[in-house]
Amino acid sequence: MAGTVEKERPRWLAGVIPYKTMGYWRPDYEPEETDVIAAFRLIPQDMVDPEEAGAAVAGESSTATWTVVWTDRLTAHENYQGKCYRVDPVPNTNPQQYIAYIAYKLDLFEEGSVPNLTSSIIGNVFGFKALKALRLEDMRIPTQYVKTFQGPPHGIINEREMINKYGRPLLGATIKPKLGLSPRNYGRVVYEALRGGLDFTKDDENINSQPFNRWRERYLYCIEATKRAEEMTGEMKGHYVNVTAANMEEMYKRAEFAKETGSCIIMIDLTIGFTAMGSMSKWARDNTMLLHLHRAGHATYTRQKTHGVNFRVLSTWCRLIGVDHIHAGTVVGKLEGDPKAIRGYYDRLREDFNPKDPERGFYFDQDWCHMPGIMPVASGGIHAGQMHQLLHYLGEDVVLQFGGGTIGHPMGVAAGAEANRLATEAMIQARNEGRDYMKEGPDILKKAAKHSAALASALDVWGDITFDFQSTDTLDTVETPTASR
Repeated sequence: MAGTVEKERPRWLAGVIPYKTMGYWRPDYEPEETDVIAAFRLIPQDMVDPEEAGAAVAGESSTATWTVVWTDRLTAHENYQGKCYRVDPVPNTNPQQYIAYIAYKLDLFEEGSVPNLTSSIIGNVFGFKALKALRLEDMRIPTQYVKTFQGPPHGIINEREMINKYGRPLLGATIKPKLGLSPRNYGRVVYEALRGGLDFTKDDENINSQPFNRWRERYLYCIEATKRAEEMTGEMKGHYVNVTAANMEEMYKRAEFAKETGSCIIMIDLTIGFTAMGSMSKWARDNTMLLHLHRAGHATYTRQKTHGVNFRVLSTWCRLIGVDHIHAGTVVGKLEGDPKAIRGYYDRLREDFNPKDPERGFYFDQDWCHMPGIMPVASGGIHAGQMHQLLHYLGEDVVLQFGGGTIGHPMGVAAGAEANRLATEAMIQARNEGRDYMKEGPDILKKAAKHSAALASALDVWGDITFDFQSTDTLDTVETPTASR
């Protein structure tokens, strides 16, 4: 398969022949509307030409193995082969990168199964020696395949109706510290945050059922706190109890208990895997419970520019599997977030149709066939002083989660929640009045703070906090550094 191969050999001659010769390079192929299409970023080994590398990816992610096999003759092999039909160099890259476009017939995939889809598309191919690096940048899921998936249990519109909250971002907080609090003290934090003005509080990804905080006791204190906050405020509140566990039987048990105690929402971690996510999505739909997904572990394979899976692809898979919330970046804050790329993630989760758009990272048109959208969640180093930026970049169909930005408030947890709620309402009012809230944001917040010691204190403590780092995962079309505050 290397560049040293002297000449192409006939397709059915025994031995090892280039993937291009075996039919996985098809520059004349016109993808059909029913094809699944993938865009891979690849860096070939020095002696491998890019078309052969693209063909190898197509082959190893569909039907090929390293040598000719006679059993290909027992199938309609041309139908089942992945077809690399285009390879484009990425400008200004060293070593040279390429985007390989590969089409797969729909028959290659089981209906409604992301585990099967991913076992093919990202199965063995990422360990292939002929490649220095490989990254799955985007996918086009044909409408015929989209319709076989269950999608989110409820979606954005139904969620707002369930909790009766409209016209503004939803506000949340992750309980801090993540680990170490007793169930009783944990519940106290939940109550203070919810009575102070937040809509949701949540467990973090790594609080499950440790010796210092067993799940059943934590659930009871958190649900009691939620109900008391509802009585005090007259608003519906929720706490995402994390039902992540070692096996599905235990997860179902925890979810059933959360339902019995009156919770409106449960939480799972991405680390449970796609099959378990699908099972919990079905359970949430059947039991009228919102389902929150923490993307724990995603950056181990989504963050780097040249190797892994882009988060927009993970967003696509999670929408197909079906969750109601997913953490999707903040632009501002402490976590990785190129502005245009993050916008693309949010649009992939929320829009009914994603047109091809290089400035958002969309390589293809994606029609969601009216599948409900997922509510993106922004969390990680955000605070009330950034409210104008958060609304500008992320819109209003989002959950803004202020963990440290609530619980670290110098006047206490409830005051932290009050500051976030007031900052949100001030910015939404300015937007509805037609003001340039992004430009005037700091002044709008300062004016609102004159009537709130809680907001004034929050701006005092965090107003100058910035996380100015260059993003490691930027789009190829434009330079978009992530200087933010």
